[in-house]
Amino acid sequence: MRNQITRSLKLSDLKSSGHWPTLLSSFLYFDFSFMIWTVLGPLGAQIGEALNLTPEQKGFMVAVPILSGAILRIVLGLLVDRIGAKNTGIAAQLVVIAGLALGYTFGLPNYRAALCFGAVLGFAGASFAVALPQAGRWYPPHMQGLVLGLAGAGNIGVVLDSIVAPRLALAYGWRSVFGFALIPAVIVLAAYAFISREADVEVKKKRLADYLNLLKQEDAHWFCFYYLVSFGGFVGLASSYVLYFKSEYGLSPVQAGDFAALCTFVGAMLRPVGGAVADRIGGIRSLHAFYSMAALALFVSPLGHLLHFNVVTFLVASGALGMANGAVFQLLPQRFGKDIGVMTGLVGCGGGLGGFYLASSLGLAKSLTGSFATGFFIFAGLCFLAIGGLGLVQTRWRTTWGAVATARV
Repeated sequence: MRNQITRSLKLSDLKSSGHWPTLLSSFLYFDFSFMIWTVLGPLGAQIGEALNLTPEQKGFMVAVPILSGAILRIVLGLLVDRIGAKNTGIAAQLVVIAGLALGYTFGLPNYRAALCFGAVLGFAGASFAVALPQAGRWYPPHMQGLVLGLAGAGNIGVVLDSIVAPRLALAYGWRSVFGFALIPAVIVLAAYAFISREADVEVKKKRLADYLNLLKQEDAHWFCFYYLVSFGGFVGLASSYVLYFKSEYGLSPVQAGDFAALCTFVGAMLRPVGGAVADRIGGIRSLHAFYSMAALALFVSPLGHLLHFNVVTFLVASGALGMANGAVFQLLPQRFGKDIGVMTGLVGCGGGLGGFYLASSLGLAKSLTGSFATGFFIFAGLCFLAIGGLGLVQTRWRTTWGAVATARV
């Protein structure tokens, strides 16, 4: 087992053990989709000023795509097992392209239009339920942490959002950002359609009832909760950074976007590292460490009033949550290998719900108390609850399905 774990960390094995063009195209698809999914976050300050939105409305606006993506992950997860990951991915990308074209052509004239546009962007967020199983099915169990971490590192797209979107909006207007986004949208769709392939594995077609049946299992609830905390925290923070930095420190959207990009970049890049660490020392032990780091960082972040102090705490929080994302998906295929398509959608839905909660609760906390602190404190508490949950399940996991797993648990 130790040899397998060590081997999983060698990137050269990605060429010999699976299909690296599919892994690459899955990364590009997820990267661009994640960029589009969270585009309202970096533009939230400018759109909010144009539409005269309250802090609560701004928080809800940037949270709606996350909620929509969470729900649509169930839908796309079903389609992946019925019509294939590639066909599902192509269809979802076409919907997103149509939404961007409409947003560019007609703009967002009011708050309701912004919410509807955000709901369409959920199709981009649902790409998680397509890209990860498509890539993962090509590789053996002992490489799942690294492979799914690399495919999932497509969430670095939000970094590009934070850097590019505010600058384009400043130069050409925020509406033009949707038009510019159509260019990479078409390129990524073409690349995905031509070079990605389906793995030659038997896939049982799932029904909505299969999700409900899986939810009858206690472990499914635990995985949804763990990802609610890790991915929900990561994407919720990523969607809120620009609003937070602009509100708390009076930064311009471009300056706030640069700090947001820095914090989010760390979390995105460390996701595969978290998966690789989990491959080596086990997912449970890794999650203990990652959740602890995130909880402490989120708890102390509102206590300081210096910009650089906040940036450091957010760097730690995003990095720890990003690594926790990779660790969760190192464990998931070991427990639900035969149902990975459905479970990816189900767990991804949980992660999206966590992101919706964090992003919307930060705006609500600001409106009700004049401070974001309450939102951060509550989410830090969720990290501590996740640590407690690991303590409840670790012995059972290691002595049941973990005892026969081909990777460390």
